[in-house]
Amino acid sequence: MATGQINVSVENIFPLIKKFLYSDHEIFLRELISNGTDATLKLKHLTSVGDAKVEYGNPIIEVKIDKEGKKLHIIDQGLGMTSDEVEKYINQIAFSGAEEFLEKYKDSAKDSGIIGHFGLGFYSAFMVASQVEIITKSYKDEPAAHWICDGSPEFTLEPADKTTRGTEIILHIAEDSLEFLEDFKIKELLNRYNKFMPIPIKFGTKTETLPKPEDAPEDYVNETIEIDNFINNPNPAWTKQPTELTDADYKDFYREVYPMQFEDPLFHIHLNVDYPFNLTGILYFPKLGSDLQIQKDKIQLYQNQVYVTDNVEGIVPEFLTMLKGVIDSPDIPLNVSRSSLQADGAVKKISNYITRKVADKLKSLFTENREEFEKKWNEIKIVLEYGMLSEEKFYEKAGAFVLYPTVDDKFYTLEELKENLKETQTDKDGKLVVLYAGNKEAQHSYIEIAKEKGYEILLLDSPIIPHLIQKIEGDNQNLSFVRVDSDHIDNLIKKEETAISKLSDTEKESLKTSLETYIPKAYTVQLEAMDSQAAPFIITQPEFMRRMKEMSQSGGGGMFGMGNMPEMYNLVVNTNSDLASNILNTEDKTAQENLVKQALDLAKLSQNLLKGEELTAFVKRSFDLIK
Repeated sequence: MATGQINVSVENIFPLIKKFLYSDHEIFLRELISNGTDATLKLKHLTSVGDAKVEYGNPIIEVKIDKEGKKLHIIDQGLGMTSDEVEKYINQIAFSGAEEFLEKYKDSAKDSGIIGHFGLGFYSAFMVASQVEIITKSYKDEPAAHWICDGSPEFTLEPADKTTRGTEIILHIAEDSLEFLEDFKIKELLNRYNKFMPIPIKFGTKTETLPKPEDAPEDYVNETIEIDNFINNPNPAWTKQPTELTDADYKDFYREVYPMQFEDPLFHIHLNVDYPFNLTGILYFPKLGSDLQIQKDKIQLYQNQVYVTDNVEGIVPEFLTMLKGVIDSPDIPLNVSRSSLQADGAVKKISNYITRKVADKLKSLFTENREEFEKKWNEIKIVLEYGMLSEEKFYEKAGAFVLYPTVDDKFYTLEELKENLKETQTDKDGKLVVLYAGNKEAQHSYIEIAKEKGYEILLLDSPIIPHLIQKIEGDNQNLSFVRVDSDHIDNLIKKEETAISKLSDTEKESLKTSLETYIPKAYTVQLEAMDSQAAPFIITQPEFMRRMKEMSQSGGGGMFGMGNMPEMYNLVVNTNSDLASNILNTEDKTAQENLVKQALDLAKLSQNLLKGEELTAFVKRSFDLIK
């Protein structure tokens, strides 16, 4: 038996490892299983190239709890280590690495990509164990070794009587970490971190019911057997080629990653790239409404099938964080606790690749089956509209598949829109005016008036629409989006012909003065000569002011402080209507005031603006009129 001192100048390195290296104690299990997996995969490689003259077989990793002895065992059938290798890898390399790390980072406890480089993952065991043992036998024909350390620099190293290849790590669980001797806790960790690791992981047994024999009697009780319980799927869908998978396979995998998801995804995107970086994965478009709800089930990031995090900011462009799925890349630089990214050029490349791949997939879905794509539009639009705003590269490609639906459920791309509308909706100055509604019900009367003119009205109802149309207008000369309730229709698309007013200029002045006497300050009176059959009073909200206010409220644009501005309206009065003449010619001021108030209230009622006290007064006044 040899005893020794680990050659470190730091008297007791473990409290420092505990403090600086890991914020999350649970990851010890992930690290130890990852080490076992690496040892097994290395053996597979050595046997396949003929460097290891042993039978690879069907190795597994086993996790065992010994509750009585307060021990946790992690056993692999991988490469194993000789006594010299334990001395080298466990005592020297890992510790010099740890020391170097602490020298550099002990003041600031900054992140470092140190995990996995110096075997430091192994030392995460001391976060939960008061003593750690390694019993290991190499695939080489050498005796087994037994290493014991209690978290001080002293260790013992002696021969062991282990006869099978591989490594067993025994953790003597510390008093403050006894939760790790509970089945449910270990099961939860294995499920979170190791669900798709490439080597089968055994944890306990489970009961399986055998099928009933065909000639079984009525009162036959099915037999049960105890079988090994393997908790992982070593060959998840993303490790396969798209040609090997059916639509059903992709849906099954979605359920495997998100067992609590009850709705099928709309479609998937299989990522597979090996240059200039290595990345595989499957992303899914879930069903999304027009609200940007906070996601519970996020995209999961793996490194060689080891779960790392579901915080994928930076790797996945922000607008795609509303998707679900899995990304696996060994090339993503992580900090020491593998929980967040380091800023890196490769990461930006990965993000750009994912953006491009998603755009290409959307384009092919649109081209291959436009009808299906249109059916799904309302459930994916919020992601794509946000993408157009936030990612220039996505915006450049979006013209090929982003749709603009009409209130009658027709769908146009921007180019189709320009083509189809130019005949009817180009104004006298050569500007194409695209009319839209934000709410079919609320803006119903305006939509009907515009339809009577033969105009198309889009239905754009996402919360970020004001920002998006601002951007599109900036990039398309002579194109403007105008909400259908922002002015009288003849003012929205001004043509050459102007209607003649029945009232003289003097009469108009007189009418305006009378109206302004009774109309509240929030309304700007606007006299228009319209068709005599058109509504006498119409309330509109100026496009520019309303859009800036909405942009201010939804963040990221608009004019400073406009979100809190009071609502401003225009009151468009049709000078050719009988009511306008009637108001003008009424001598009795009380009667004139009643006419104006009744007409304004009717206009407000049509816009759902009449509420509370005003509505009560209007109803009473209306009953009085029909006595």
